[in-house]
Amino acid sequence: MIRLFTPSSELVPAKSSLPSSYRIPWADWLAPTMVGLVVLALWELSVRWTNTPPYLLPGPILVVKTLIQDWNRLFPSLMVTLKITIAAFGLAVVSGLFISILFAQNRWVERSFFPYAVMLQTTPIVAIAPLIIIWCKNSTFLALIICAWIVALFPIIANTTLGLKSTDPNLVNLFKLYHATRWQTLLYLRLPSAMPYFLGGLRISGGLALIGAVVAEFVAGTGGQRSGIAYQILMSSYNLQIPRMFAALLMTAGLGVLIFVLLTLCSEFLLRHWHESALPGDM
Repeated sequence: MIRLFTPSSELVPAKSSLPSSYRIPWADWLAPTMVGLVVLALWELSVRWTNTPPYLLPGPILVVKTLIQDWNRLFPSLMVTLKITIAAFGLAVVSGLFISILFAQNRWVERSFFPYAVMLQTTPIVAIAPLIIIWCKNSTFLALIICAWIVALFPIIANTTLGLKSTDPNLVNLFKLYHATRWQTLLYLRLPSAMPYFLGGLRISGGLALIGAVVAEFVAGTGGQRSGIAYQILMSSYNLQIPRMFAALLMTAGLGVLIFVLLTLCSEFLLRHWHESALPGDM
């Protein structure tokens, strides 16, 4: 009978050594908020002081006003980009986890295919996006998902494979001693041990999926009601509507931050009882 590996039972004592009173949640938000406000104030003052025209560099107040004024135009485009990002990210999570498990199960499989995963990551998506759009000429939406998936895939493969291979060898030997099958070792030992690495890969991959979606939209240049936020950025740039372009960039950056925060909260929730990275620290 195999005794299941439960991370909580192994590492809970470490939590008691760090009093929860040391943690100041608002400190994580106060410092970046203060830095952001100072930068925005300096930006606005420098634009006003130098009388910089809006078509060269709009001030943050004008950008916010333009964002509110053009909300009905920009927000639907942002939702189109968000759909592409979510679809590509979900596809990258499933395929990346599956490929990582294959790599961890057989060293020859990893040696044979891992270099091609690296090549997929290092190939400029701008160069191959036109080909993907031509190949998927009947569905531009599918082509955009494939482009974003290519950008988002590698961090999940690299991190998860590293986590699956970093399992404590003493625990691996213990499972062998109790004649655990390969499936039992994977399910009850390797996958829980690789969870922090996998979640770290997700946080990187989420932002990259958004970048891949925007880059693919730039290459596709599709307009109409199904146009993404990149199309709005392009058109605003061509028409010298720089405040609208900055407003679209602000929405894109905000979406990227939101994705990262959500994935970070998800990571801390899953690791909060047993992993050092999610335990309360002393500032």
